[in-house]
Amino acid sequence: MRILVLGAGGTGGYFGGRLAQAAIDVTFLVRPARAAVLDARGLVIRSPFGDATLAVKHVRAETVGDAGAFDLVLLSCKAYDLHSAIEAIDPAVGPDTAVLPILNGLAHYPLLDARFGAGQVIGGMCIISAGKGPDGEVIHFGNGASITFGERDGVARGGRCDALAAALTQAKIDHVHSTDITRDLWAKFTFLTTLAGATCLFRASIGDIVGTDDGRQLIEQLYNECLAVARESDQAVPDQARSMAWKVLTQEGSPLTASMLRDLESGQKIEGAHIVGDMLVRAHARGVRAPMLETAWAHLQAFEARKAREG
Repeated sequence: MRILVLGAGGTGGYFGGRLAQAAIDVTFLVRPARAAVLDARGLVIRSPFGDATLAVKHVRAETVGDAGAFDLVLLSCKAYDLHSAIEAIDPAVGPDTAVLPILNGLAHYPLLDARFGAGQVIGGMCIISAGKGPDGEVIHFGNGASITFGERDGVARGGRCDALAAALTQAKIDHVHSTDITRDLWAKFTFLTTLAGATCLFRASIGDIVGTDDGRQLIEQLYNECLAVARESDQAVPDQARSMAWKVLTQEGSPLTASMLRDLESGQKIEGAHIVGDMLVRAHARGVRAPMLETAWAHLQAFEARKAREG
């Protein structure tokens, strides 16, 4: 299986690096500055699961077409880079290429389907906390690193998901070959929207929020709004997934925050429209009352407006 990984940052660098480390045929599609770092230092991973320094194959947007069509493209960009990412990977996508996005949320699927066809786009998501260090190294912050994937319509296509599962097994990457990936995507979407909406709105960790007089109740209201959107979309979150999410979202003393809050506080772009904004659009379309979602999204919009004005 020939795999193209878009980007060699925290997420793509970690998963792609582990695949390359296991002798899977992996090529990274990177910008010139990142290519220079890879040439000079290799792909460096720092992780509780083991450090690595790897010499990896890489191409740039202007040369990716020379490599021919890949079997699978792993799309790990931020949502705000999706349009440029689609243009970048297009020359590497042939009629039999599978595209596996592991972005947060759901708003990217219509765009990918329109460009490549729904049959070529696998459903996917990941759990990882990772980023780039000052010298370009990939830093894996936590103990978890997993990928969940599956055919969105449940129809097997040429054994591609089985081949991906075999590659991930060879690389010792935790993974789930889901039989209902849409259900799993909605479970994460509702959880992540609540986590991002709450921690960004209050600029605080879960533990700090639930430690206030009304914080737990407000998180519950926000999560219930997201769950209602899922139900009205015929994708009710299963009891087990809901219970697990609620435990995390209300854990006393928890230092957990969304990566969106970390991006916001460090002055980086955020995926607010792709997560909180998109959930609210779906709520309005389905007649779900969502005052907490409206408040969280207004907060993110106001923040970005101020940031744009101040340059």
